[in-house]
Amino acid sequence: MLGLISRQAPRLLRQPGSLIFRRCFADGAPAVALTFGSPSEMFYSASDVKQVDVSTTAGSFGILPNHVSTLATLRPGLLTVHDDGGAKKFFASSGTVTINDDATVQILAEEAHPLDRFDAQAVSQQLDQAQQSLASASSDEDKAKAQVAIECLDALSKALGQGQ
Repeated sequence: MLGLISRQAPRLLRQPGSLIFRRCFADGAPAVALTFGSPSEMFYSASDVKQVDVSTTAGSFGILPNHVSTLATLRPGLLTVHDDGGAKKFFASSGTVTINDDATVQILAEEAHPLDRFDAQAVSQQLDQAQQSLASASSDEDKAKAQVAIECLDALSKALGQGQ
């Protein structure tokens, strides 16, 4: 039985309708099938892309076809999708990224928006306000809320090119 499967595998893998064919042989370039969205908006739905760069709690890395299977937690930061139209940049506050053996990737963000939707000056002002809130916080809960806001706004500021 195994011999039959191994003899037929090259033919089966190259059948145009198969997922493996579409990911590895169509147009001569491998692709990642990306599904990326948040509760309020869907950005990609099983769309073929060349690469996805993510910021996770374990560090930042790029996802290419044939990436090792991974489950990671997003941290506030830049998420870049490279496709035929170039690089599209997003800011994601948190969420998960799942990388599967079949070259599919799912990114579920708690909140995400294209980077060009943000006003750098407004982000800077909100960061200042969050830092003031932290300095004047009297309860542990208020301190924690201010710290989360600072972490997210600082990451957004860096993604916009304002921070170090």
